Amino acid sequence: MSRRFAVIDTETNWKDEVMSIGVLIARSKDFERTDSRYYILPRAEKIGGMYSNSMRMTKHEILIKHRPDAIDDLKDLLNSNGVKDLLAYNASFDKRHLPELHDGFSWRDIMKVAAYKQHNPHIPNHMPCCGTGRLRRGYGVEQMLRILGKKDYSETHNAIVDARDELMIMKKLGYDIDYYPEI
Repeated sequence: MSRRFAVIDTETNWKDEVMSIGVLIARSKDFERTDSRYYILPRAEKIGGMYSNSMRMTKHEILIKHRPDAIDDLKDLLNSNGVKDLLAYNASFDKRHLPELHDGFSWRDIMKVAAYKQHNPHIPNHMPCCGTGRLRRGYGVEQMLRILGKKDYSETHNAIVDARDELMIMKKLGYDIDYYPEI
């Protein structure tokens, strides 16, 4: 039986405040997107950040909302789709920046599977790993997609595009969402 889950990505400004949130809703049976939202939070955006220039580099509809309104809309989206699982690459970062989504959701970390040799058969033998099996370096989204076959890939650092890329990592790995550890 398929259920829906969400892949979430955030970008933060120079003050470590969320300035954009990208979320994709997908089916667990085939990892195909069924819905999405992309929010830019104007007060945080004005401060600027490392990836400010790429925030509007998307064909996706951009919703300009103040944080409380964006979070309310996001919760409505998640609840209307029956989403209980939120997945992110380095999920502790996104979870820490979205405390409004702590209750009622299970946060799962894509990186805790993708970056580990014992879970990711695509990691070449010549790449150095820690004793835990995690790659010593080169396990960000951009490097991971290259390992998974997208040789010319370059990360955008745009929350909605990054959420799409993280969903692509999950699809290529092929694990059920329950395989990703809760944090």
